[in-house]
Order: sequence, then structure tokens, then C-alpha cells
Amino acid sequence: KALLFKYLGGVDAFPICLDTQDADELINTVKLLQPSFGGINLEDIASPKCFYILERLRRECHIPVWHDDQQGTACVTLAGLFNALQIVGKELEKVKIAMIGVGAANVATVRLLLAAGVPGKNIVMCDSKGILHKGRSDITEAHREKLAMIEITNAGGCTGGIPEAMKDADVVIALSRPGPDTIKKEWVKAMAKDAIVFACANPVPEIWPWEAREAGAAVVATGRSDFPNQVNNSLGFPAIFRGVLDVQASTITDTMCITAAKELAACASKKGLNPEKILPVMDDWEVFPRVAAATAMQAIAEGVARLKLDRETVYQTALQKIKRAQEQTKLLMEGGIIPVPAE
Repeated sequence: KALLFKYLGGVDAFPICLDTQDADELINTVKLLQPSFGGINLEDIASPKCFYILERLRRECHIPVWHDDQQGTACVTLAGLFNALQIVGKELEKVKIAMIGVGAANVATVRLLLAAGVPGKNIVMCDSKGILHKGRSDITEAHREKLAMIEITNAGGCTGGIPEAMKDADVVIALSRPGPDTIKKEWVKAMAKDAIVFACANPVPEIWPWEAREAGAAVVATGRSDFPNQVNNSLGFPAIFRGVLDVQASTITDTMCITAAKELAACASKKGLNPEKILPVMDDWEVFPRVAAATAMQAIAEGVARLKLDRETVYQTALQKIKRAQEQTKLLMEGGIIPVPAE
């Protein structure tokens, strides 16, 4: 992760491993470390603990705190969805969306979708026991995030499981149990015309992309680099952190994430969209300074940036730092200090 921060965003980063499972102890440690860092990336914290930790740190810290499993996945997913909807000619505010899985990534994605303008009534969420609805007696006060999702989503009171959640849906976003056959072809067939399928479980997606396409899906994305349309968090976090660090932002808001997603989508759109090209790839390095600049400008607009710079200054700063990091890596590889990766 630290290498990706450096190579893609020109951000100096290193891992700090904490020998604790206690949420409050972790929160207090991060707060004590604040004077040494420009930002904090949380990594590999299980649900539901991750929600509590991120919520408190975003509220109580004076530097940006980010959980890539939540915000990073949500940001890049939203970017891909913007372009997928453009391809099929549907509007974000009008589509019906089925969310398969109610872990950190999908809960964060729902929050970002709501902030981007999707009505909660148009979203149906499904966990391992079925659709979230107000009749679910197994969801108690211990499942605070699920209770919150029940209040926001599924206004029609839909019940059942994954097939019922997907029926007539325009979009399915799955971050659940690895497949194949977590999602079946016949369930995709029952979706609306020109359906969009994001099957992002790793290492095996909930349904193979070719099966989803055979079932009628117009656009299919996965989490895999060997299939088209990889939803890859690395497209987001290095550039977003580059932007917030360069203007010394105190937080990363949802609207900053949406701005980053729109810029990421625009970068792909500029090169020409098609059903197998809805997102940039990591080799498109010029994307990163653009997303950094867009994020920084949104931070300034929201009043959470300590430095008020113009867009061109931020862009050129990000561009030079990213180019320098990549040139350093190239020189180290050419000198044999860093071994060339095996094919």
C-alpha cells in the first residue's frame, strides 16, 4: 500500500502496525500520532468496528482519516457507475440498485450513492440472510449500521433474497461471498433491460463476467485485473491523498469523494467509453494529478483546506511529485537496486 501511495501519488507513506484489537485504544493511538502525519489511511479493520472507528476519527482528528475499504471502494465504484450509466443512457437519480453484501464497502457505497443523488427508496440491500427490511427480527441494536440502512433504503418493503433484490433492478453492486454462482445467470436475466453488473468479490467474482453478459448485462465490472473494468481502489486513494496533502485539508468529505469520482470518470470518458472500458487503469498515470487537483479544489470550496491555491498550481505540484516518484523508481530499477518484477 505504501508503495502504491508513493508510485501513483508521490505520497510518502509507511505502515504502522498496532498490537491491539480494541477500537477505543486504536482511536486514541491515531489521535496521539496526528502531529507526525498529514493524513491517516486505515487498513484491514473488520466490520462493524470499522464504522465506529472511522466515524470518531473523522469527527475528532484535525488531519484527514480515510478507510480505503469503505471510502476508496465507494469512490471508484461510483466513478465506474457514472460511466456505465452513460453507456446505457440511464440517469443515476432514476435507477433501481440492488446491493449484495452489507459489509464496510457496500455500506459506504450506499452512503456515497445517497450523497450523489440516488433516492434511498431506489436501493435494496441484501445480506447473507436476505433483504434488509423492517420485518427482520434478527437485526437488533447490535447491528447499528444495518438498522440505519433499513431506515434509509427499500421503501417498498421488498422481502426475500438475492433473486428478489435483483428483479427488475437496473444495477447490481455485489461485494459479498466469492463465486461463482453467488449470483446466477437467471437472476441477471430478470433484471431491467441494459443491466449493469458490478461483481467485485475477490478472487472469484459472484458471477463470471461472460455469464453475466450472456444473461443480458450491458456492462460488467469486477475486482480482477485480468477482466475488463476492474474496480481498483488504487485509482482513487493515491490521488485523493495527494490533493488533500497539497492544500493541507483537515478531512476528506463525502462531496470530495464524489468530486474525485466524477474526475476519475471524466478521465476515462475522455479516452472514449465502451462497455469494456468504463474506468482508467493504473498505467494511465496522467489521471492521478487530475484527480488530485479536483479533490483539492473541492476541499478549498468547502473550507476544509488550510492553503488556498489555484487549480493549475495544485495540478502542477501533483504532476511534478508523481513524475518524480516514478522517475526515482525507474532509476532504482535500472540501477539494479530494485529488482525488475518477474513476468
